[in-house]
Amino acid sequence: MIQVEGLTKRFGSFTAVDNINLQIRAGEIFGLLGPNGAGKSTTFKMMCGLLSPTSGKAYVNGLDLAEAPGEARGHIGYMAQKFSLYDNLDVRQNLDFFAGIYNLSGKTRADAIDQMVDIFALSPYLKENAGILPLGFKQRLALSCALMHRPYIHFLDEPTSGVDPITRQEFWNHIRGLVTKGVTIMITTHFMDEAEYCDRIALIYRGKLIAEAAPAVLKQQANAPTLEEAFIHHIEEYDAKNPL
Repeated sequence: MIQVEGLTKRFGSFTAVDNINLQIRAGEIFGLLGPNGAGKSTTFKMMCGLLSPTSGKAYVNGLDLAEAPGEARGHIGYMAQKFSLYDNLDVRQNLDFFAGIYNLSGKTRADAIDQMVDIFALSPYLKENAGILPLGFKQRLALSCALMHRPYIHFLDEPTSGVDPITRQEFWNHIRGLVTKGVTIMITTHFMDEAEYCDRIALIYRGKLIAEAAPAVLKQQANAPTLEEAFIHHIEEYDAKNPL
């Protein structure tokens, strides 16, 4: 569903991402993790078409993001840490606006809005401005807006940062529901308990892909009881082999 070949990004003489190769299957929850400044966010942005690579290719559902960006992005939903909502519009107006962005019209548009309202239980808040919503409902609204066009792939960039544990759990219940319907999830997160929900994880460090496997396998490779300890092991092992 997502294929990355030799993805590289340079800013002047600095190489932020160096020759990343990944293949992500349909219906998979794939985590992209790494320390701050490691190149994780840059990789993520190139994979969903928000940033052009210096070299390499990214494909979404077989479509080259560089050669057919419009068509490729039509298969993508995107939700950022800072929710892309219009605080001065109410919930229904936000839903209607994003439906228009995705070129939905007529009955298709109305049905999509009604479906999002139903799935995410937004009815009590339809006339409330997005800016004053409780954080959990603001998160639901942001996710519903990103799903309006029923994308095959959903990119989630630290979507639960700043929310309480109960809201995070509720959010993941929605994500698992999407996966049962065949949606592919690409996510970045700093929460190790969330990383455990991923089918596979790629660890980015110093612009390189240094480990990629299921959470249990990463822990087994490092002989570590937790993912956090496993990540530290892989990073320290990489540093030992590749001193600065």
